[in-house]
Amino acid sequence: MRELWFILTICEILGAVAHKIIKTEFMEKPIQPQASYQGLVTTISQTFEQGRGMAARAINTQLLQTYWQIGQYIVEYQQNGNDRATYGKALLENLARDLSNLNGKGFSRSNLNNMRMFYQLYPICEKASHKLSWSHYVELIKVDDELERSFYEKQAIHENWSVPELKRQKQASLFLRLAASKDKEGILKLSQLGHIVEHPADLIREPYVLEFLKIPEPYYTSESNLEARIIDNLQHFLLELGKGFAFIGRQYRITLANRHHYVDLVFYHRILKCFVLIDLKKETAGYEDIGQMNMYLGYFENEENTEGDNPPIGIVLAREKDELQIKYAMHNVGSQLYVSKYQLYLPNEQELRNEIERIYNDDVN
Repeated sequence: MRELWFILTICEILGAVAHKIIKTEFMEKPIQPQASYQGLVTTISQTFEQGRGMAARAINTQLLQTYWQIGQYIVEYQQNGNDRATYGKALLENLARDLSNLNGKGFSRSNLNNMRMFYQLYPICEKASHKLSWSHYVELIKVDDELERSFYEKQAIHENWSVPELKRQKQASLFLRLAASKDKEGILKLSQLGHIVEHPADLIREPYVLEFLKIPEPYYTSESNLEARIIDNLQHFLLELGKGFAFIGRQYRITLANRHHYVDLVFYHRILKCFVLIDLKKETAGYEDIGQMNMYLGYFENEENTEGDNPPIGIVLAREKDELQIKYAMHNVGSQLYVSKYQLYLPNEQELRNEIERIYNDDVN
């Protein structure tokens, strides 16, 4: 009898989803007469798109609230007044069967379990952002670490990640890679606010992960082939670079003393308002690469920058780098030049976690 009441309660919640979509936004706006037929077409089209967007957001908000409440009912039913729940397979299996018979798809055992976990990880419903979809939260609740989960949630909102993009960044251990270069305070800030780009150094990742190029190991490729593969997978590369990059061109030609030089990849960063130059190296970056990039930066600052542009940023992206050579080659070189490594496979997650644990332990000691 109790399970029947529980199922009916859930059905009542689902029945209310359609009643909270759009209220008075359009009714409150005065209707303006249109000067032309084309103006009428444009106005109707814009109104339709706006209404469709509002409806989608309203449905998503109500859907998240509904799934959260279903999760709450499941947890409270399982706890049955006890401080700690004793979870078993029988309840979710029975609910999956009976709710599917009543409502159709959407009530598999795994989805009901996701709703339960959603409530447990977000016990205050309002803390779950309605800017993300249920599919986003299905991915987020798979992340056990609270700091890591919070980062991916904030970053998915900041950069408007699709669900596949969120999956890719999780697989590429973006949080762990960024956190490994920070102290304890920096890791906490990363979790609470996401990765905010305010300075040139905020653009740099170590390493960049280019697994989407699908170059098999052991890898043999030329710099031109590496560049071509990046252009063919530009959307993935922009996702790896982070928010704010706009592609300008490849093999960007500059001419000095009647000699042509070519920058592999040129971007513009709309947040930092500057050019970002990337020079690809298939093996080890050395001192000569620093000098070449420094020349490119000088040229762009003097010849390509326009009013309002900040000094350009240069990134030498190599498979390996000789740290000692780089240290001395960078002596007295401007702070806008960076040497970073890339790798063609997903990083070792456990090694990154160990590094972050070491940072925490060093901070405590």
